[in-house]
Amino acid sequence: MSFRLRARQAGISPATLDATFSEAGFIPGVITRDGTQLQTRRTLEEYLSIATSDERLTKGRAAIARHSKTLTAIEAKFGVDARIVTAIWGMESQFGEKRGQIPVISSTATLAFDGRRADFYETQLLAALRILDRGDTTPQQLTGSWAGAMGHTQFIPTSYQSFAVDFTGDGRRDIWSNDPTDALASTANYLAQNGWRSGLKWGAEAGTGGPSGRTIQPQSGGVRFTVTRNFNVIKTYNNSDFYAIAVGHLADRIGGAGPLQGRFPPDANGLTKNDRIAIQRGLAARGYDVGTIDGVMGTKTETAISDFQRRQGLTATGIATVEILAALL
Repeated sequence: MSFRLRARQAGISPATLDATFSEAGFIPGVITRDGTQLQTRRTLEEYLSIATSDERLTKGRAAIARHSKTLTAIEAKFGVDARIVTAIWGMESQFGEKRGQIPVISSTATLAFDGRRADFYETQLLAALRILDRGDTTPQQLTGSWAGAMGHTQFIPTSYQSFAVDFTGDGRRDIWSNDPTDALASTANYLAQNGWRSGLKWGAEAGTGGPSGRTIQPQSGGVRFTVTRNFNVIKTYNNSDFYAIAVGHLADRIGGAGPLQGRFPPDANGLTKNDRIAIQRGLAARGYDVGTIDGVMGTKTETAISDFQRRQGLTATGIATVEILAALL
């Protein structure tokens, strides 16, 4: 059975199919991304360094202040902490700056045709077509990430169908426009419908007087956290302890809390976060572009280390070591 026939049987109108697929096309880059999406695993320390960078905190505090009236109204209606909603917004799209510009119909159709999870993406494609059938947006505005996640808080089409709300009252559940209101309200609704308990914190660093709950230590030898049922609700958005801790900690930091009090162990090369920051600063002082100075050894830092090693007559590995630290001090 052809997809068009399956779509018609699913209730999609001929007009929507004609208008949509006249502009859709196969995107080879999406298949490439799908095949290479497994990335080098970051430690929790590195993950949190990125998630709660100075830049993200500054933007997050500005965003929550700029949209305080809207976020207060959303919290009042759905019972979800406005800081948690804001933190998810920051994690998913850098507070709306990186919403994705790939046509969702084309990306999900490509993955349904030639991806690892064809059935899943055909379901997403049908859900995206229903969005257009309902008139919430246009094919030109229906854009997102390479995998079809959309809008300010990166809803996949089926999540949109289940949880998106029209909080502005204009008759459309618009999570794509510059106005984040519907997207933020939809995220709060998502969390509320998945069991968020109003007034209960997600958790806290263990031993700091947070709520009672179970204790986890996602990085061996690192900081321990006490987490509540709301931590598990955040994980329904992204099933990762790292993600849920990052959302909770980012929310706390946006709200004015300080950094974690505990420490993480040195990395496999014997370097602490402060050591890695010192390496980045030493390289930057010598004119290298290391990107954000945050102790995370990304591509720019690795490239800089390799060049520095070559200039020192060493084998260019790009790996931060105690020896590199000593040479830069």
